[in-house]
Amino acid sequence: GQNTQATRVLPVNGPVDTPALPEERRRNPWTWPLVTLVSLLAVVLIAVGVVGTVLPAIPGSTLVFAGIALAAWIGDFVQIPVWIVVVAGVLAALTWVVDVAAAAAGARRVGASPWAVAGAAIGTVAGIFTGLVGLLFLPLAGAAIGEYLAERDMLRAGKVGLATWLGIVIGTALKVAIVFAMLGMFVAALLLS
Repeated sequence: GQNTQATRVLPVNGPVDTPALPEERRRNPWTWPLVTLVSLLAVVLIAVGVVGTVLPAIPGSTLVFAGIALAAWIGDFVQIPVWIVVVAGVLAALTWVVDVAAAAAGARRVGASPWAVAGAAIGTVAGIFTGLVGLLFLPLAGAAIGEYLAERDMLRAGKVGLATWLGIVIGTALKVAIVFAMLGMFVAALLLS
């Protein structure tokens, strides 16, 4: 037999017409590993942020927000729309307000001195390095010691320490609730899209 196939003549000074590849085949081979890595980073940010909500040294709500924003960006804001990222940002900012206002409100309610507020802050930072018991009780001790140094009245120092501590505990509970609201919106967006 004779060869009956047509021979294609290539142009001498121009590109060869090649059929376009489907979108999936034209992607950079690093796309999926990078998306997976960045998705893992978003999950880690959210997890560390949740832990940071109760640990004073870690900006919990900010990390949760960063994780949500990163996850939304990875998906081109399709599964997680921009409005969820905006609301999560507002809620994250609200946790900062709650954090400052709650401890100050507890201290102000009993007329604490600036020394008591500083003592509570120092006790909170020291509590990070001493475990859960330190986190719970060093802010109280710090506020009481600060008030005692300012006023030299043991009963008043105890009241101020307790009030400041209650403010911190209530503030932390509010922050946890706000962060879980952020997470709820995030998970709902993922599940409903």
